[in-house]
Parts: sequence; C-alpha cells; structure tokens
Amino acid sequence: MVGAKETAATDRRDRFIPIRKSDVLDAVISHGGLDDAQAAELRRLAHMLGAILHHEYFDELDRLRDVYFDFDPEVPAGRHRSAQELDTAYCNLTDEFVRVLGEANFIEISHDEIERAFAEHALVRVKLRAPVSDFRAVRMFRRGTHQETIEVPMLYGLRRRKQDIEVYDDIILMVATRPDEPTKKKRKTAAWRGRNKIRGGAVLFKYFRHIARFDLEALLPNVRVVMGLREQLTLGVPALVGGVPILLKLASTLTVLFIVAGFYLGLSGTVHDNDTEQALAALSGLFALGAFILRQWGNFHRQSLIHQKQVTDNIYFRNVNNNSGIFNYLIGEAEDQDWKEAVLAYGGLLLAAVPLSRAALGSHVEELLQQMFGLGRAFNIDEALIRLREFGLVSGDDESLSALPLPEAIAQLDRVWANALRA
Repeated sequence: MVGAKETAATDRRDRFIPIRKSDVLDAVISHGGLDDAQAAELRRLAHMLGAILHHEYFDELDRLRDVYFDFDPEVPAGRHRSAQELDTAYCNLTDEFVRVLGEANFIEISHDEIERAFAEHALVRVKLRAPVSDFRAVRMFRRGTHQETIEVPMLYGLRRRKQDIEVYDDIILMVATRPDEPTKKKRKTAAWRGRNKIRGGAVLFKYFRHIARFDLEALLPNVRVVMGLREQLTLGVPALVGGVPILLKLASTLTVLFIVAGFYLGLSGTVHDNDTEQALAALSGLFALGAFILRQWGNFHRQSLIHQKQVTDNIYFRNVNNNSGIFNYLIGEAEDQDWKEAVLAYGGLLLAAVPLSRAALGSHVEELLQQMFGLGRAFNIDEALIRLREFGLVSGDDESLSALPLPEAIAQLDRVWANALRA
C-alpha cells in the first residue's frame, strides 16, 4: 500500500475525467456487452451511488463555507479571535480546500513551475511585475491541459510567427493576505489593500478557465504593468532626440536669464536690451522644455494604460467566479469526479472474468477511457477503491479485487442510504 501511495504522489499526469456521467455509464455498459436487465440494474446502482455522494457532499459544502467565514474578504471582520485561533482556523481552511480540490482532480502547481512561468513571456506581450512577497501565501491549482497554436507579432507587427503554447483548462488561485499588524507601523501592502478594500488576513479564491501557462503571473491581484525595454526605447529615444537640442539652447541663455531676474529683483546692476531678449528666449525654452516633459509623461501613462487594458481584456473574460462563489462549483466537480471514478472502477471489476489487482484495474480503466473516448488519463484508482470499500461494493485485497454482484450491491447501497438518512 505504501508503494501505491508513493506512485500516486509521483504521478503528475492529469486525472481529470472531462466526460458526461451519462456517457461514462453508457461506455461501461457498451464495453461490457450487458443485456437490458443488467444495464437497468447498473443504472439503478449508479443512480443510488450518485444520491449518496450528493448527500455527503452537501455536508462538505456547509463545512467549507463555515471554515471560510473568518477569511471571506466580502464579510467584515466580526468576532474577535486570537492570533493563535486564527492560525488554527487558517490551517483548517487550507486543508479542507486543498482536500476538496484533490477530490475534484485538481493538481497543485509547484513553486518551481510557477517561477518558470513567471520568467517566460506572457501571451499579453507586456512586462508584468507581481510581488508575491506581499502576501502570506500564493497557491495555484490546475486541471486539464491542451495545446493551442497562436500567432505572435514580430518586427512591430510587420511579421507573424506561429507558436505552440500549453493552456490550462481550469485554474484555481488561492491568495492569503497578511494579517493587519497591531503596531502603528504599516506594511507596504496596506495601501494596496486600502485601495481595493481587502482587509488584512483575508483569503481570496479565484477561478479561471483557459489560461496559458506563461500567463499565470497576470492572475495575481497586485500585478502591475511595467515598461519593457522596447517601450522604454520607444519613449526614451524621441525624448533624447527632442530634449537635447532644447537643453543645449538653454545652456547658453540661462546665465542671462539669472542676470535679468537679479536686476528686476534688485540684486544686480544694469542689463542691456540684448540681455532682455535672450532672457525672454530662455523663458520660452523653459516653457517648451516643460511642455515636452509633460507630453512624454503623458505618453508614458497612455502606454501604461494601453498595456493594463491588454492585461485586463485577456484575464477578465477568463475569470469565472471568486471567493465563496466557487465552492458550489468545486463541490459539484468533486462529487462528479468521485462518481465517475467509482462507477468506472466498479464496472471494471464487475465485467472482469477473474479478480483483478489494484494495478491491473487501474490499467484496465485507463485503456477503457482511451479506447472509448480517446482520453489519456492517469486513473485515480486509490480514491475509487476507497469509495467502493466505504460502501461495501468490493471485496479482497489490492492483489485480488472483486465486485459485489449487482443485486447484492444494490441491496448494500440501500442499507448505506438508510444509515445516511438516520445519521
């Protein structure tokens, strides 16, 4: 059993089964060649299994909402709790949330993978900066991947080249802000939280769909657009070309301007008419320089706004839900994946001519998914067997597994359902 856990821990293949429940059930029936009576019994068993799982996950949803209450940014800080109590509650929240994500077949993105993604060029083609150190914790979870081919502009849009990118089907972002400090000293993040009305110690959950791997950095709430080298050259070179002549012209007239200003202030003797003309020219040059600086500053902010809009447009339409709003979806997905895994594992054992080992059952289900749906996945055999054993639908150890016959399995689920209602 230890070896099985180690294998599951090191297997980073996607375990997500993106198939409708009805299609999964039809595939098991079709693959096994069941007659109408057997198919009807299997459908009844699957329906009962779904009802029991739905009942269990309803309680799971309430627990998740309860542990999130103290950290919901949309709920003002209410009851006073000590720092130790909040730390314990925070650990309970993260443990519960990560467990539900695992049941929904999400995989946590490692810090190394996140750092590599941050170092790559984003699809939005702008330079981003997101200080992760501003937060207490930043964690990302993914599920489902596919490849897309995009066209990347080159030579200022004169040419385009095709590029293959990896896209995550689902991304869950968990961001915990640092608790407010009781001292008067404020952290740099206080201003950011104040502008966005996010209280200290809150935990943000965000759910996105179809995010390119190297766009992960753009998902963080404190991401800022900064000027890349190309944008700096685009704005800086014209500034040098236009500003240097003005500065050179001013250099020869500034002394005269100071002399004239001193004369009118009573600090110097006399001035000539020529000095007054040069002083007026110097003033005109100063106004021109000021206008030039303001124009370049406006161009800088205009370019920043364009880039920020590009980031917003790219991410906004991929944001599906936030905070407690994602709990219903995640619980539903965990329930859905749990059901599919249990039905596939039970069907694999039911249709087998002889008892199967744990490894053989997992391989059999993976072959079924590949054959019926063209889907290459790592089947979550451990979770499936846990469910089947919990409901008493399977017998034997990991080397010799057998499914309870359909009539007996239905009777067993009747007892499980009765016990669940009495609990």
